[in-house]
Amino acid sequence: MKLATALLPLLVCTAQTVFAQHAELVGVLGNKALITVDGGAPKAVAVGDSYHGVKVMALQNDSATVQAADQIFTLRLGEAPGASAGATDNSGGNRVVLSAGSGGHFYTTAQINGNSVPSIIDSGATLVTLNMRLADEIGLDYRKGKMTNIATANGLVGAWRLRLASLRVGDVTVYDIDAVVSAGEMAQVLLGNSFLAHFQMTRTNDQMVLEKRY
Repeated sequence: MKLATALLPLLVCTAQTVFAQHAELVGVLGNKALITVDGGAPKAVAVGDSYHGVKVMALQNDSATVQAADQIFTLRLGEAPGASAGATDNSGGNRVVLSAGSGGHFYTTAQINGNSVPSIIDSGATLVTLNMRLADEIGLDYRKGKMTNIATANGLVGAWRLRLASLRVGDVTVYDIDAVVSAGEMAQVLLGNSFLAHFQMTRTNDQMVLEKRY
């Protein structure tokens, strides 16, 4: 009886992992992704909510960024189900489609060196910019970088320059990105021109398309 009791949490965990192996985006309903898991009934899931172990991280017109089994990948309308409990596809893509959020800004969830971070497209920022708190949370060793000053709405603030090994949005990854860690406070990572320069950027009404150039 003790052995059976001890094995119960493991069996539950294993069952959940197997159940959440495949997710598919079958529609977008306003600010919710309509997803299925392992061929089950579709469920409308808002950004930040989960369904059978699959958490919706960000939503665009025809795709959703989701997290499952500590992995992040992109589901696209009309594509075959994505494996959420196995290895992700590292071949990458070359196109990102974003929809404008509140205030006309383009928000997304990016990955810096494999760590998910809330982000915003900011063509007015010279470099990818994040604050010290977030940099510490994802383990960036920025204090060894060169100190500089950057202009903000509140004047000049101190910052450390560094290079990010990788920065991923959707299924597009760019490597060796110039960035700064700012002593100022900000709600999101600013995806500035050191990232955007790798793309041809097109905006039509409330939709932005980033086509990777190199």
